[in-house]
Amino acid sequence: MSNVTRLPGPISELWDWQRLGSCRGRDSAQFFHPDGERGASRGRREAAAKSVCGSCPVRAECAAHALAAREPYGVWGGFTEAERLRLLATGWEDLVDKRGCGRADVVRLERRLGIRPVAPTRTIPAQRPAATPIPPHNAAAR
Repeated sequence: MSNVTRLPGPISELWDWQRLGSCRGRDSAQFFHPDGERGASRGRREAAAKSVCGSCPVRAECAAHALAAREPYGVWGGFTEAERLRLLATGWEDLVDKRGCGRADVVRLERRLGIRPVAPTRTIPAQRPAATPIPPHNAAAR
């Protein structure tokens, strides 16, 4: 169970960032493992969750929160449970801006772990079919 004394107080500004998360409204099962999940199945689920985090506008705030609160479960800010445990053991405080809402330097956290940065997912716009050229108006045909 999490130690709730590490959580910020009930001030809405401290939690507002959560409203902007890319995970908002998604099935939480994508971010939190079911009992007994292991191996490739867990890796696939975590990779899918991390891809959502990769393009999230509040990823830095989410990662800072998860580390400060020592969230024990799930993918938070693009970091798995195991990755956050490693960061807690090796140190992370120097990579979080504690002013304001607290933002983590996620690129440097990933470097510290020796993992490749999570690439933001890009949506490729659908290509429009080429327009059919309109034949020039032939005045002689009248």
